[in-house]
Amino acid sequence: MTINRRTLSAALAASAPLGAAGASRSAAPSKVKNVVLAHGLYADGSCWIKVITRLQAAGLNVTAVQHPLTTLEQASAAVWRVLDRQDGPTVLAGHSFGGVIVSEVGVHPNVSSLVYIAARAPDAGEDYAALAKQFATPPAAAGVVFDGDEGRLSETAFLNDFAGDLPRAEARVLYAVQQPFERALLTARTTQAAWRAKPPFYAVSTQDRTINPDLQRFLAKRMKATTVEIAASHVSLLSQPKRVADLVMLAAQQG
Repeated sequence: MTINRRTLSAALAASAPLGAAGASRSAAPSKVKNVVLAHGLYADGSCWIKVITRLQAAGLNVTAVQHPLTTLEQASAAVWRVLDRQDGPTVLAGHSFGGVIVSEVGVHPNVSSLVYIAARAPDAGEDYAALAKQFATPPAAAGVVFDGDEGRLSETAFLNDFAGDLPRAEARVLYAVQQPFERALLTARTTQAAWRAKPPFYAVSTQDRTINPDLQRFLAKRMKATTVEIAASHVSLLSQPKRVADLVMLAAQQG
């Protein structure tokens, strides 16, 4: 279902601060104990670190997959193997391009619900690039550079358009560990749309300069996702990790 920010805030009100780190513990026990996280382009699994600490403090078993950014098949296979290892129902969350992986492998029998964080969420076989062209091109697109078939973001685009609401020193560290991606990923098409079968949740980044926020809203509405809007750049999982963790915990609580 889709709910507005006020309704979602009420649903998350059960979460209370825990410790100096500001992690959250739900007042109600989670039905689901496992969370698997998929990263997007220009990043690796460490981009989830601030969310992970909060989820672990809430008693959840968390795995951030270090999947390759080579082909959709290889990335999906890496996440599928991690899902195979989960003992019981699992929330599968993806950031940015990680949403493509979530849509592809979210059909795994261990997956109970899906969480998209400023993420792509294609339908099965959909040309996502053609869909994205129906919305204004975000500024970060101009900063993608290629060395042959290996792509990355320029430093200027990374600091200003990808991680623009992080302290500059922190953003520069993230830039230093940026993981390149293969050009083939940009045209890869999913064979599944897991959000048609599993409950979806979506966090829209309203100040996103990497994926158009209106495109994010369209994707969330199309999948009838429980939706929250966060006043954040593309990396809300780093600039506002509590809001992101709260949404993941809501998905776990609802089972």
